[in-house]
Amino acid sequence: MRRILLIVGGGIAAYRALELVRLLKADNVSVTPVMTDAAKAFITPLSLEALSGERVHDALFAPTQESEIGHIALARSADLVVVCPATANLMARMAHGMADDLATTLLLATTTPILLAPAMNVRMWEHPATQANLALLKERGVRVVGPDEGSMACGEFGPGRLGQPDVIRDAILEALASDHSLAGRHALVTAGPTVEPLDPVRFLSNHSSGKQGYAIAAALAARGAKVTLISGPVTLSVPAGVVCVKVQTAREMLGVCEAALPAEIAVCTAAVSDWRAKAAAQGKIKKTSEGPPVLELVENPDILATLCRLANRPKLIVGFAAETDDVLDNAVAKRQRKGCDWLVANDVRRGVFGADRNLVSLITETGIETWPEMDKSQVAGKLAQRISDVFVSSIP
Repeated sequence: MRRILLIVGGGIAAYRALELVRLLKADNVSVTPVMTDAAKAFITPLSLEALSGERVHDALFAPTQESEIGHIALARSADLVVVCPATANLMARMAHGMADDLATTLLLATTTPILLAPAMNVRMWEHPATQANLALLKERGVRVVGPDEGSMACGEFGPGRLGQPDVIRDAILEALASDHSLAGRHALVTAGPTVEPLDPVRFLSNHSSGKQGYAIAAALAARGAKVTLISGPVTLSVPAGVVCVKVQTAREMLGVCEAALPAEIAVCTAAVSDWRAKAAAQGKIKKTSEGPPVLELVENPDILATLCRLANRPKLIVGFAAETDDVLDNAVAKRQRKGCDWLVANDVRRGVFGADRNLVSLITETGIETWPEMDKSQVAGKLAQRISDVFVSSIP
């Protein structure tokens, strides 16, 4: 059984650590909880013990703890150390090697990989000291998932919210994965919608949430790939171990894709806007008595087809097709038209956009496989395994 050491920091987001424990236990992950004194102001040790089924550790020099296991042994007892929530204070103490309580002593003493899930006020997150500490921790190999952007308990809005428990769970499972079959491979993943401005306040776009693309990026990173995620505007946490470049328009996305090459793998999940305004208005388009304005649209670059035509194209290119009618027929035709190696088709009438589950068919030159409906993270894992099989089989 895989085992993690979960350090719960002191912040309002501590309550979400309880949901994280529940999710991990459902995935057969053993959780040994550690609480800071501040964490106990927000949740009780009894709650954490009840969900984890393990005793909560909270004192550096507790006699029973030292005689039974010791803080050094505790630091080495897990496959992964997770800090959730990782407060600004915990990150600062960790970055500067402090060991003034059990949590920071464990973080200093462990040789086990560490994953942080930050959560704090937006001003604290954006402060240069926090960003410097974050950069230092990343340089030391610490993985980070989140934070998200949104409204805060203090009434402010911005980055600093703890990531969703299921996203943190997925990052933990990826960090625990032992499959490194894609180590040394560079994978390019596009995700989310693109946004094409009509004027400074209006735009053309679509309902893509980016969830499937982000899950695929995470699954490829879990198998050791170096992953560059090129994302349209979404509200998701960047998966641990993934380099993310944010873009707005289709032309920006294509430019970043070409700049990121060479890559052995490309998975194009982004829902790219097919059209854009020929000339976006410089000022807001006003309503007039003459009726609606006439919008002149032009075609956007076809990112998938462009990548397939490049001389230095990735060895394996996977496209996605969001269809509403004749799903498989249209998807088969799209794979041939674009020139991609594989194409994943889904019927978006099923409420796929923004949902956590997906029903897809994988189309290759040898045929069509329709997979059962599953979580998007499971779809991502299955696709990543298929990609891994291609590269493992190609090793002489």
